[in-house]
Amino acid sequence: MDWQTRLAHSSLTARIIIVTGVCWGLVAALGLQRWAYSFGGFIPLRFDQGFTIPGAVPAILTPLSATLLHADAMHLIFNMLLMFVCGRGVETALGGRGLIALYIVGAYIAALGHYLFNAESAGPMIGASGAVSAIIGGYALLYSKPRNGVGGWRHVAALAGAWIAIQLLIGLTTY
Repeated sequence: MDWQTRLAHSSLTARIIIVTGVCWGLVAALGLQRWAYSFGGFIPLRFDQGFTIPGAVPAILTPLSATLLHADAMHLIFNMLLMFVCGRGVETALGGRGLIALYIVGAYIAALGHYLFNAESAGPMIGASGAVSAIIGGYALLYSKPRNGVGGWRHVAALAGAWIAIQLLIGLTTY
């Protein structure tokens, strides 16, 4: 079976991971990071009138295109590892449509949060962390059942807290 047939029969989780990895790999291999971040990253200032980037992805789609761009291999690997672990479970429970809806909603909520705190910024937000956060949240809600007094909402809160702490640490170490 060739790679195209295997890809067509793979789960949506696997396809998201493959497409994201290929996009990052091409951008990195060609040394086009700065161009790609401007072209497809989420830039809050693009939503103000008069700030445009000729030929760039339409501003309204950049929360999605930004999920295909990552700062480095560790950023990509960390996001896609968590996408693999949690995405399979979410896809099993909600199906492909549910998974992609959650992924898209997560990407747009992350962009909205970034916009609210950085409305005047011309710097791009890149990465799939917001979309993957929604998948992790869905996974936690779907699979956190209280057992022996442990789990349930406390477990979900602990997972969310750990994910937020990890994201903050990554953000601090990449500046």
